[in-house]
Amino acid sequence: MAKRTDLLIGIRAIVEAIKSGKEIDKILIRPGLRGELIGELMHEAKAHQVPVQYVPMEKINRLHSGNHQGVIAFISPIEYSKIENILPGIFEKGEDPFLLILDQITDVRNLGAIARSAECAGVHAIIVPEKGSAMINADAVKTSAGALNIIPVVRTSNLRQTIDFLRNSGLTLIAATEKAAAHHYTVNMNTPVAIILGNEETGISSELIRTADHLVKIPLMGKVESLNVSAAASVILFEVVKQRLSPQSS
Repeated sequence: MAKRTDLLIGIRAIVEAIKSGKEIDKILIRPGLRGELIGELMHEAKAHQVPVQYVPMEKINRLHSGNHQGVIAFISPIEYSKIENILPGIFEKGEDPFLLILDQITDVRNLGAIARSAECAGVHAIIVPEKGSAMINADAVKTSAGALNIIPVVRTSNLRQTIDFLRNSGLTLIAATEKAAAHHYTVNMNTPVAIILGNEETGISSELIRTADHLVKIPLMGKVESLNVSAAASVILFEVVKQRLSPQSS
């Protein structure tokens, strides 16, 4: 088995990495582990908002065949940002915030492709949930053509609270869903805005749908019922670009 450079092995190594400020994407733990060191690990993970997932020992063994103590962590190739630090700076520059919220996008390559389109469209930041989202790994960065090294990514433990923060900050929430009646180009996006996109199979969660100010859909003229989510992202994001370049047409 080839040695992976994106893994941290063992409890103490992971605890020290978190304390030192290293970005950890996710921690995998074998169920049933107990002890002071595990308690310290869980404390540090919670304090630094690092997702923890309990998985069978077989899965950990597949990732690393050596002595891992039942715990493995994935090192993130990017540094995550905080929306509270990003938003004020956008307003201070005199710009209208343009954010993208990804709800349960689980395919790594879709995430990378969306990030590439978002960076090209001038999106200020991408927001993803701490759980239920594709892990941002080397494949995601490669698919993004390096965009994930440029565009800030915010990882939140509570997407609903983050959306409430955005609304209270003056942003309009626009959810792209096939359940919408309005077409995407009929809604004013030449304003502080956050676009919400969901998983291809299940779409945006009903809880987030209820938080949106507008529901929009892309008109489809062919026989296939839906676009790939990365293609849909491009259509919606560049409608924002179009409206902002030609505000009189919005």
